Amino acid sequence: MNCALLTVNFRPTRLYTSSRMWILRSQEPAVAFRLLPGDIRTIGRATGAQFVLEAPLVSRVHCRLTCSRDGLLTVEDLGSTNGTSVDSARIDRAVALQSGQILTVGRVEFEVLRAEGTS
Repeated sequence: MNCALLTVNFRPTRLYTSSRMWILRSQEPAVAFRLLPGDIRTIGRATGAQFVLEAPLVSRVHCRLTCSRDGLLTVEDLGSTNGTSVDSARIDRAVALQSGQILTVGRVEFEVLRAEGTS
């Protein structure tokens, strides 16, 4: 009797990405931005920014968020006039973000959250 072994590589994409998704949530203005692994997004007032934020002290293209393929989220200020801060410390280079931290863009404070999920 001949038997063949069939190997199937199955990765549940929905669960895989949801556990690595990041959410930036602000109360004022009430807005939320979501990032998945592989995303590179800018925050700013200009329509060229992927996350448009009409708020005082936010530059046209203020900062860049990068979510690596393995789910690491970093933020980098792009030479904004009023700066970008993480937990009240102004940044001058790319900084890794952790869930629970506060990202400040101009005067807008975002809570950084790792989406709940299983993987």
